[in-house]
Amino acid sequence: MSSKINLVISADHGGYELKKELKIYLNENYSNINVIDVGAHKYDALDDFPDMTSVLSKTIFDGEADKGIAICGSGVGASMVANKNKGIRAAVCHDVYSASQGVEHNNMNVLCLGGRVVDKEEAKSIVDSFLTANFLNEEKYVRRLNKINKLD
Repeated sequence: MSSKINLVISADHGGYELKKELKIYLNENYSNINVIDVGAHKYDALDDFPDMTSVLSKTIFDGEADKGIAICGSGVGASMVANKNKGIRAAVCHDVYSASQGVEHNNMNVLCLGGRVVDKEEAKSIVDSFLTANFLNEEKYVRRLNKINKLD
């Protein structure tokens, strides 16, 4: 990634601590990224991931962010909510291969993580993989992406 991008990040209580850690990591290691935090802004054991993830998805849909990281307890719920929104290609990735392959083959624009599934160091590696990957603009991947986009 060479140009400045806006990255939106969200988490519920299950991902709150991981989000805090990733924001610090991103700010210290990616000068080309502007991090937009759409919540939760404080720990609340009763908050709900659909609220934060919906704002994250809207931020991307509205063109205010290029990519996103949505965190909940497992990453599954955040992925389900994100994918309900037009233009969002989200997946739960708990390994570096899936995070890069999701971008390279499917132009994934939202990485979903489980705050109760991956530790902070592994999450940083997964985020690195997501952020440094680029869509492979090859005929088969473009064809598949077009098919995905028709489902919106």
